[in-house]
Amino acid sequence: MKQAITFLLIVLCCGTLSAQTTLEYNLKIGDVFVIQQNAHQSIIQELDGATHELTNDLNGILEFEVTNILENSYEVAFYFRDLNLAMNSSIQGELMNVKAKEVSEEDMQSQIFNSLLNTPIKLILSKNGDILEVIGGDSLITKMANASGLEDEFSKNMMKKGLEKEFGSEALSNSYKQLTYIYSDSLVAKDATWQNEYFGKLNAKNTWTLKEISDTSATISGVAEVLMETNESGTVMNLAGSQTTLIQTDLTTGFIFKMTVEGQYEGVSKMTQLGDQEIPTTISSTITYKQIKD
Repeated sequence: MKQAITFLLIVLCCGTLSAQTTLEYNLKIGDVFVIQQNAHQSIIQELDGATHELTNDLNGILEFEVTNILENSYEVAFYFRDLNLAMNSSIQGELMNVKAKEVSEEDMQSQIFNSLLNTPIKLILSKNGDILEVIGGDSLITKMANASGLEDEFSKNMMKKGLEKEFGSEALSNSYKQLTYIYSDSLVAKDATWQNEYFGKLNAKNTWTLKEISDTSATISGVAEVLMETNESGTVMNLAGSQTTLIQTDLTTGFIFKMTVEGQYEGVSKMTQLGDQEIPTTISSTITYKQIKD
């Protein structure tokens, strides 16, 4: 009987161990992943009973090419292959409608966006998806400022300061951790949870759960506590809220098949022309990423 119990314990322990897996990036030099990104954001501000809604719609094609394998990370060349942005105001109408591939000599914005395309930026990607370093963001900003057609250095430097908030190395690192930084450093089993955190204009403390796993893919859900702080074009926003994320990921490579991120945030904004007046503000957003064939 004692031997039978010992054997049963061994079987149960081995069964438990086999149910655990390592979720991480497992990449080879030359691997290429093409991701389609779509994002919709609605910003609603209330002032003295009046409402202003600003909507932002962005879609683009992102490409990641593995160029080198390091000890515990990868060098990845990142490209914007396409990028389109539309901004609309319920008061002012259309504020921007730029398609990066449709460059016009008479449209500064289209020239700036076009200069983004096909310029490599180097990412150092850890096996858990943390982006450890971004190299090339500053060069990208210089290229965008030069594409604007501005001739005096003061105006170009002012533009660089603005672009740095979106396309500088640190900003790019923070932006795309949402897409890549999803894995635990430890073995996980079905229904296991783990946490990570990233910072930037949007600070997110994430709790992830392994919902389903098969031989080829895993389904991961996430909930996050979020703080959002921005200071752009004379408008300061301080908001708090939450995000939910649903991911289907490729167990072979670690890259996502698809991801949906939904967020709700509320707080206040201030505009330079209104002094210290606090404007109640809410933001709702949906971002989807999907791996597509090149």
